[in-house]
This record gives sequence, structure tokens and C-alpha cells, in this order.
Amino acid sequence: MNRIASGMPRQARIFVAGHRGLVGSSVSHSLRRQGFENLLERGHAELDLTDQAQVRRFFEAERPEYVFLCAARVGGIGANQSFPGQFIYDNLAIQVNVLHQAWRSGVKKLLFLGSSCIYPRECPQPMREEYLLSGPLEPTNRPYAVAKIAGVEMCWAYNRQYETRFLAVMPTNLFGPRDNYDLRTSHVVPAIIRKMHEAKVAGRDEVILWGTGRPRREFLYSRDLGDACVYLLDLPEERFLPLVTDSERAPLVNIGYGQDVTIRELADMVASVVGFAGRIVWDASQPDGTPQKLLDSERIQALGWRPRTPLRRALELTYRHYQQEVDQQP
Repeated sequence: MNRIASGMPRQARIFVAGHRGLVGSSVSHSLRRQGFENLLERGHAELDLTDQAQVRRFFEAERPEYVFLCAARVGGIGANQSFPGQFIYDNLAIQVNVLHQAWRSGVKKLLFLGSSCIYPRECPQPMREEYLLSGPLEPTNRPYAVAKIAGVEMCWAYNRQYETRFLAVMPTNLFGPRDNYDLRTSHVVPAIIRKMHEAKVAGRDEVILWGTGRPRREFLYSRDLGDACVYLLDLPEERFLPLVTDSERAPLVNIGYGQDVTIRELADMVASVVGFAGRIVWDASQPDGTPQKLLDSERIQALGWRPRTPLRRALELTYRHYQQEVDQQP
């Protein structure tokens, strides 16, 4: 594939929004590894994406040609339940500001990162893109899901009215380098890694985990997601355009690993990777969330992309990054 001629030129100005986070850092890592060096990256102190005026000035001054919208307020069940107002406001504001200014400034292509939680709580498995808005959402993260659904709809609406090329992707549950290990706001993988690591170091013989452990989840290494995002925007025009020009179908692509495990199975695997030999206690008084979340990733697979990192290997790599973070703490 001649990406320079057909996809994104290597010298293109590329804005990675949220480049310091779990997803954005992986997108930047993938871009640099593939020879894209003209990256526009701004931290929150330099560019507050919830501030309409700041975002407008940034796009007018920098004129990015391609945008990866990875910035978002994210968290696990606990964070979603504790801060529902912040989750819906911040995500709506970020999306509205970036998508609108991308259109105004003539961005060639944009990739919007959503989440698999946009699909109904009792969604048929595996979840296909067309199941969006086919049933009630999971209550524990509904404000976040509604915001992300609005982002998908805005991409589709702008494509239809303004002929933009905005593509939304829905990744499955993610983990990897630069994950969030704050137990008040983290997702399941980093939470389990931290709890088991600290228990091992302290010599404790048990850890307590939320829920029953019975829900099934699909997990994808964030570095694989970064590669998938770059792969999609770097597709030749004849393969990319059908994704964003179909007036009858949302510009939406699932990105998953293809297999799921129970949370109990995940916990056992993390214990083995971390070296925690104690007992796992399940606190059934805490919510489980959606019973199962497995994406149908046939659409992206048909385009030629598949994940490369097996779950256990991804957990090993992630634990290594976590240990490095712990060692660097004062």
C-alpha cells in the first residue's frame, strides 16, 4: 500500500488530542513508529479542549490536516457513578469544540474515539455497529455513553451536511502504558494490577475485588488500538471513503480483540502475571455492570487489520510499565 500517495502524507500536520492519555499516547507512538513526525500535541495547560475559544484559536493558528480525537474524561464504574455530571459535560464539550472547529478549518480526515459502552445493556453478542440505539443503556455509565453517542451522531451529521470525513471508532475495554491506576477512577485491569501488586509487596494474603466476577469482558492492548486508529486514517481513499459517505449507515467501526473472558478469569491471569499467590475475595455488594461486552470486529478485519498482542502478553507488558511507574515515584 502506498500510504504516502493514498493515505496520510508522512509530513502531514496531525493533531493528536489527548496525547498523554492511554489511547492518545498509543496513537502518537504508532504514528512516530511509522514515520509521521509532524505531530501537534498540546497538554491540558496549553489547550483546554472544553474551552470553545481556545480550541477555535488553536485550529485557526495550527491548521491541522488530520485529527485523532482521543481526549476524553474516562473512568470505571465508580468514577461514572461519582461524577456523572462531569462525565457528560466534559465529553460533550470536548467533542462539540473539536469536531466543529475541524470542519471550520477544513481538516481532511478525523477519527473520533468512542467506547463500547454506547451499545445497549442487553445487546446481542457480539455487538455489531448497527445495534447502536437499539435498546436501553447500562445505567452505571449512561451519561458517558450518551455523550459518546452524541459524538458519533455529530460525525455522521457533519459528514452528511458538510461532506466532512469524520470516522468514529468504538474500541473494546482497553489497558496498557499510561493507564490510570487511581482506584477511585480506574478501569478493571489497572485496578486489579495495582491491588494485587500492593498486596504482594505488603505480604497480604487476600485482595477484594468488586462484583461477582461473572461478567464477561473483551480486552485490547492499547498499543494495538493505536495501530488500528492509524491504519484506518491511512487507508487509501477508495477504501476509506465508503466508511464515511454512506448516508444510511453511521460512520462507525468497532475495534476489538475478538474473544472475551470472565472477570474471574482475568483476575486469575493478573495474579499469575503479578505473582500474587493469595486469595481473591469477590464483593458482590458492588455492581457488576453489563453482563457481557464482546464486539463484532468484522468490519475492520475485512479492511485488513487484526490485533497482534495476546491477552497474557499484553498484561505482562502493562505490568512492566506499572512497575516502572512505581519505581519512579518519590
